[in-house]
Amino acid sequence: MAKAPINRSSGVLCNISSLPSEFGIGCFNKDAENFADVLLDMGFHWWQVLPITMIGYGNSPYSSLSTFAGNALYINPAEFCNLGLLSWDELNSFKYYGEPYRVDYDFARNNIARLLNTVIPRLTQEIKEKIEVWRKENEYWIEDYALYMALAEVYGYNWRNWDKPLQARDKAALDKKKAELSNRVFYYVFEQYEFFREWTALKASINKKGIKIIGDIPFYVATNSVDVWANPKEFQLGEDLVEKAVAGVPPDAFSDVGQIWGNVLYDFKAQAKSKYSWWRLRIKHNLEMYDALRLDHFRAFYNYFSIPAEDTDTAKNGHWEMGPGMELLNYFKKDNPKAFFIAEDLGLIDDECRAFIDSTGIPTMRVFQFGFDGTPSCNIPYNYEVNTVCYSGTHDNNTLLGWLYEVHPGTRDYVLKYCGYEGAGWGMGGPQCGSTKAILKALAMTSSILCIFPIQDLLGYGGDTRMNIPGVAEGNWMFRVPFDQIMSIDRNFFLDVNNTYGRNRGQD
Repeated sequence: MAKAPINRSSGVLCNISSLPSEFGIGCFNKDAENFADVLLDMGFHWWQVLPITMIGYGNSPYSSLSTFAGNALYINPAEFCNLGLLSWDELNSFKYYGEPYRVDYDFARNNIARLLNTVIPRLTQEIKEKIEVWRKENEYWIEDYALYMALAEVYGYNWRNWDKPLQARDKAALDKKKAELSNRVFYYVFEQYEFFREWTALKASINKKGIKIIGDIPFYVATNSVDVWANPKEFQLGEDLVEKAVAGVPPDAFSDVGQIWGNVLYDFKAQAKSKYSWWRLRIKHNLEMYDALRLDHFRAFYNYFSIPAEDTDTAKNGHWEMGPGMELLNYFKKDNPKAFFIAEDLGLIDDECRAFIDSTGIPTMRVFQFGFDGTPSCNIPYNYEVNTVCYSGTHDNNTLLGWLYEVHPGTRDYVLKYCGYEGAGWGMGGPQCGSTKAILKALAMTSSILCIFPIQDLLGYGGDTRMNIPGVAEGNWMFRVPFDQIMSIDRNFFLDVNNTYGRNRGQD
């Protein structure tokens, strides 16, 4: 059995967007630091977030227009008061007075744009010089990103609808547009400078407290992203820059036609010739943003499903292609010898793929809710091995309480018995919810080296607070929690659980 790369411990899953703030969405503010303090008070030493890169269609953090750029909506407006670029009276005009339990993305977008446009003319020479230093250090991605975003304001976000010279990245055409749009290019440079300045400071403060951050990296990138526009040779594109095939999954018990995700596929043969330089830079960048990294759709490192681009209604004509395998993963390990990775190995995994995943030695995921469907499963807690990370649920699952309401009554009775919950009242939600606390305690008792609990489950919240419903385009990624609710968590209970089962341990 492979040795787990970290100390036995536990953590909480809560996206930045879900945190309290005065600005319609969670941000890099004092409440984020306070949240870390609460986690530490309960004996948690990990904080897992969803991708904090740009959000895409449906406000999803998994369909970003850039794998390198951060989500500007997380910029804290109050920071500009601290910098002397905004008065505290002016700050009031950027505050949000609507629903505190939901993210207001429209407000947040307009708010940040208005904020940045207000402070940019006030930048001091000292700040401008710092921006230029940062810009030089990050030129490998920021120049493409800033120009792409400036061009997108004029031509739209599908770069394949741009003028041919801009699509093909003709140098003369790009230089001309960069000069014409210099103010907007600088806007996006400053946006990212401020994002990373704030995040770097917040992360350093949280790390100093004894908490490490787990990030999340999607396997694929969006076809319309700056990544594909700037690096077309890394992807399966024809001479016309149209994708040859797209990602998805084959037909299964859940769908007769399979799923078509639409992401352009990587050209791994071409990438191998450069020793996967783009992928390695991507991982390096993400490990600078986070302390550990969950690798989404991990099975695609072994093999991935390729669907003809012209097929828009069915994945039946798709086929499996071999991925980069250990060749790429060995580069990850060589470049980042102390990095802690988590392999997202959920879904249907055949025996050959399972053998590959296990051979990597990278800890894999176990999800409590998947362990009680009546079939033999590695997700039932008594099967958890040490080199695993167990979850009560992920961002794609219902909350524990919501799931308990949905499952067959017989299954629910077995789950409650398994976790030692007796008596009535299992469905009474809130921080004192006995059924959900019993489940979380049972997970803490398992052999898994790391346990991660969504914030909703610590609070005993129902299904109306779930983060995402896969396959539903609208209404996701909106959950927020006010700070008074965070403070209502039964902190003594979770501290006792973490102490009792040896999980109140920081990392070296």
